[in-house]
Amino acid sequence: MTLSAAIADEAASADALERLLEATRPGMTRVNAMILDRARSHVELVPEIARYLIDAGGKRLRPMLTIAASMLFGSAKGSEVNFAAAVEFLHNATLLHDDVVDESNMRRGRAAARMKWGNQASVLVGDFLLGQAFMMMVETSHIDALQVISKAATIIAEGEVFQLAKSRDLTATAADYDEVIGAKTATLFEAATEVGAMAGGADAAGRRALREYGRELGFAFQLVDDVLDYRGEAGRLGKNTGDDLREGKMTLPVILALKAASDAERQLIVDALGHEDAGPDKLLQVRAIFDRHDTLGQTIARAEEHGRRAREALRGLPASEMRTLLGDVAQFTVSRAY
Repeated sequence: MTLSAAIADEAASADALERLLEATRPGMTRVNAMILDRARSHVELVPEIARYLIDAGGKRLRPMLTIAASMLFGSAKGSEVNFAAAVEFLHNATLLHDDVVDESNMRRGRAAARMKWGNQASVLVGDFLLGQAFMMMVETSHIDALQVISKAATIIAEGEVFQLAKSRDLTATAADYDEVIGAKTATLFEAATEVGAMAGGADAAGRRALREYGRELGFAFQLVDDVLDYRGEAGRLGKNTGDDLREGKMTLPVILALKAASDAERQLIVDALGHEDAGPDKLLQVRAIFDRHDTLGQTIARAEEHGRRAREALRGLPASEMRTLLGDVAQFTVSRAY
């Protein structure tokens, strides 16, 4: 893709995100009200930490996708609100847990909850949010959807453990990376769109299409995030640039660089990987190695392929404005890399 084409796509897809926000606004108003209500507790520290993370914002893309998927099929009767809120609570629970495991200092542009209240409180409030997510699912009496979310929660936890096991593992492969992000990121996107389709009355084919769309979208999303960790701005990322490197995460740019690097280049990457004190100069050196071997470009190319597959997954569904919009959202996800 040329730079001019990428800029044009970014402008068009940014508009697509605004269109998604507008299209899902009525449903998301109800979702946001449920999120705030279910963050309450008589134990003061619970809502304090939960609201701290929730109020930090984020686009709430995953619950928006749940609402959009339900709208796509046109027969939603209210369960989509519970499903979307549960997806957001599950997502926030994993963020609280991830920041403890990764020893992250920032989340969504400000101090991570663990930096303010400690690791123990962060883990326990994460558990509270998980419990609330399942309660919201149970209230719909939709056992099939509950099974989808329950399975996703299990797979996400497995992905976190696997990523921990692969931290600073110089033998990690691209297949290992796919397993990690497939579990940690793509699984929740997949669950979000599938339960939305179920709430909208989708048949088996429609449910399968939205499941595949969500999974491919999740892969594209994480691949781009892993690129932005090395060349994004801290304010845009909501965390410090280079955090993945300092945390020892074997993301695809690192894996590809280690495979292609000279002995000297490889040692430089190893010296920075997993070291909290790896400063801007060290990050620039690693980034220069990535540029020499085009590992960020290769990662973006992978993201573009997953974005294409996400759009392809929708083509068997009846033409509609929402189907077009979901395809444009996939393009937006990739365009963030440019």
